[in-house]
Amino acid sequence: MNSTAKRAKTAHLAQNKPKPPIRKASSERDIVSASLPPTRGLEHLHTTSSFNFRSLRVAVSWLAALFILCLTGAVFAQAPDPQQLFQEAAEAQQHGDAALAVRKYQELLRLHPEVLAAHANLGLVFDSLGRFDEAVAQFRAAVALAPGDRSLRTNLAMAYYQKGDLPNAIREFSSLLKDAPGDMQTATLLGNCYVRQGRPAQAVSLLTPLAASHPDDVSLQLTFGWALVRAGRTKEGLERIDKLAQQTNSAEAYMGAATAQLRLEALDQARRNVDAALRLNPHLPGLHTLSGMIAADFGDYEGAEAAFEKELESNPSDFSAQLNLGSVLYSQRKLDTAREHLERALALAPASSQALYDLALVERAQGHMEAAVKDLEKVVGKDPQWLEPHVELAALYYRLNRPQDGAHEKQVVDRLANEQRTSSKGRDVNPQTP
Repeated sequence: MNSTAKRAKTAHLAQNKPKPPIRKASSERDIVSASLPPTRGLEHLHTTSSFNFRSLRVAVSWLAALFILCLTGAVFAQAPDPQQLFQEAAEAQQHGDAALAVRKYQELLRLHPEVLAAHANLGLVFDSLGRFDEAVAQFRAAVALAPGDRSLRTNLAMAYYQKGDLPNAIREFSSLLKDAPGDMQTATLLGNCYVRQGRPAQAVSLLTPLAASHPDDVSLQLTFGWALVRAGRTKEGLERIDKLAQQTNSAEAYMGAATAQLRLEALDQARRNVDAALRLNPHLPGLHTLSGMIAADFGDYEGAEAAFEKELESNPSDFSAQLNLGSVLYSQRKLDTAREHLERALALAPASSQALYDLALVERAQGHMEAAVKDLEKVVGKDPQWLEPHVELAALYYRLNRPQDGAHEKQVVDRLANEQRTSSKGRDVNPQTP
C-alpha cells in the first residue's frame, strides 16, 4: 500500500470547515484486537505457561523463586541486594509505576544479565509504554536464555506485531504455528499480519479451513471475514462479520464488526454495532474510541469529543483516542487543548507522521509558522507521497516569502494530484498506526 493510498480519505484540515481525519484506529490490527481478551500489552498470551505475567500477583512469587535459583549465595552478599531489586521492580510493575520498574529491572540486569524473569518482565513494561524496539530487545534476550519457551517466543512475535515489523512478526508466528498447528490465536495473528502486509489472499488460504472447523472462535472468524473483505470478497466478508456479531451477542464481536464497517464507510451499520457493544460492555478497551470515530464521521464532533475523553479516563495511553481527540478539537478551533492531545499522541508514537501533520496544522493556526514548516518538512521527508502535507508546505513557503521553495512544492503537489486522479489505488485506505 503506497503512501498516497494511506491518506486518500484523510480530510484536508485547512479548509474553512475542516473535518478531522477520523481513521487512525480503523486498521486491520484492530479487527483482531477488538476480540482479544481485554488486557494491556502482551500478558494475554501467558495463560497456560509457567510464565504467566497476566496477573503479577500470581507471577511475582513464582518469579522470585526462579530468580533465587538463578543466583548463588555469594551473589546475595553483594550490594545492592539483587533479590531486593527484583522485588522492588516487580512491585512497581504491579502497581503501575512503569518508570520505577524500568529503572529497577535495568539496574538488576546490569549486575546479572542472566536473569530470565527480569528480561521477560522488562519486555512487558516496555510494551505497555509503547516502546516496542526495547520490548523486542528484552524478549530476544529472554528467548536466547530459554529458546524452547513458547510463551517467550510468542511475546517476541507480539512485540514485532505491535511495532508494525510485519516481516519479523510473520517469521515468528509462522515458526510458532509450525510447532503447534492447532494454536488458533497464533494462526489468527499470522493471518492478520498477512492482511496488514497486503497479502489478503494468503490470509484467506490460511484461515479458510480453520474458520470452518472453529466456528465459535470470535477472533479467528473476525479476521477471516476481514481477510475476505480485503481480498475483494466484500459482501461475503461483511455478511460473515455481521452474522458473527449477532450470533455470539458479544461486545468484542460487535466491536469488530463496527470497526470493519467504519473502514468501509457503512456508517449506519457501524453505529448500530458499536451501540450494541456499548450496551453489553462499555468498559471494553478501545470501544469509546471507536464510538468517537463513528460520531465524528456523522459530523457529531461534540459526541466524538465526549467519547474520546471517556476512553482516555480509563486509558490515557490510547494513541488513537489522543490523536483523534486532538483532530476533533482542532476542527472546533480549541487549539491549545488540541495541541496538548496531539503532543501526547506523539509522545506515545513518535514515528507517527499523522500526529506530526496534525500538530503542524495546529501550529500554523496558532501563528507558529516556522514551527509548522519544520514539522511539515519532517512529514514529507518520511512520507513523500502524501499529498496534503505538500499542499500545506507550499502555502507556508509562499507565506514566509520563500517563493523558490514554494514553487518546488507546487510542482510536487501537481504531480501527486495527477497520480491520484489516475490511480485507483488512491481510493483504498490504510491509515498510519503507531
